[in-house]
Amino acid sequence: MGKMPFLIGLIIILVVLVIANIRIVPQANAFIIERFGGYSATWQVGLHVKIPFVERVAKKVNLKEQVVDFPPQPVITKDNVTMQIDTVVYYQITDPKLYTYGVERPMMAIENLTATTLRNIIGDMELDGTLTSRDIINTKMRAILDEATDPWGIKVNRVELKNIIPPKEIQNAMEKQMKAERERRESILRAEGEKKSAILMAEGEKESAILRAEAKKQAAIKEAEGQAEAIVAVQTAIAEGIRKINESHPTEAYISLKALESFEKAADGKATKIIIPSEIQGLAGLVTSIKELAVSDKNE
Repeated sequence: MGKMPFLIGLIIILVVLVIANIRIVPQANAFIIERFGGYSATWQVGLHVKIPFVERVAKKVNLKEQVVDFPPQPVITKDNVTMQIDTVVYYQITDPKLYTYGVERPMMAIENLTATTLRNIIGDMELDGTLTSRDIINTKMRAILDEATDPWGIKVNRVELKNIIPPKEIQNAMEKQMKAERERRESILRAEGEKKSAILMAEGEKESAILRAEAKKQAAIKEAEGQAEAIVAVQTAIAEGIRKINESHPTEAYISLKALESFEKAADGKATKIIIPSEIQGLAGLVTSIKELAVSDKNE
């Protein structure tokens, strides 16, 4: 009976030890297991039980993509301008074993590697090229860092230059240059606007003059057509009158009378010289003789 409590106690101790040594590896994580101080295994996602007093969890590794923001680093360009540049590195651990045993303090190693790589790249570029070639710098740094960190089980996915801070005097000069450039563009835009406005005004005046000339032309044409129609109408009426007279077979007396009427209109005092046909002269003498005979009869 004395052995039963001992066995129960032993079983309880074993159960507690087993429960205490159960480990659950969450998603996107890995555990590095050491046995008697040496690497034993890499636990992936799931339930695991380590051997008490023999195995231990040496390191818990996060396999997610991580971001580290390094403080500004002083760099010197090819034209001897000192700038402050801070970088952002996106990396991911691909081999937990190499990450654990490959390098001591890997983040410090990456920071120092980033600084030296940045100085090498910027040292071959001038200030203007540095300010306008961020993509080129990012690509070069990513390639160099990815190759250098591969033995450490780290993959560098991206490198971004967060800030490029030139010296204060350079910033002032750049601001003045940008202001002058903006003023130049403003002057060009204003001149182009005035040019387009002048062109539009000239085109408007041209079209207006063309329309006025066209209107005068149409008015003159209409007036000429009206006059021509009037002349045709008058001449048609005259011709129709002559035709009707001819059709009525007028007498000599009627013709002579119409001749006298024409002579009366011709001698209205406006003409300085009047040429009288012989037929009109004879007719005038006949009228005078008739008038004299009338007067003689009256006296008698």
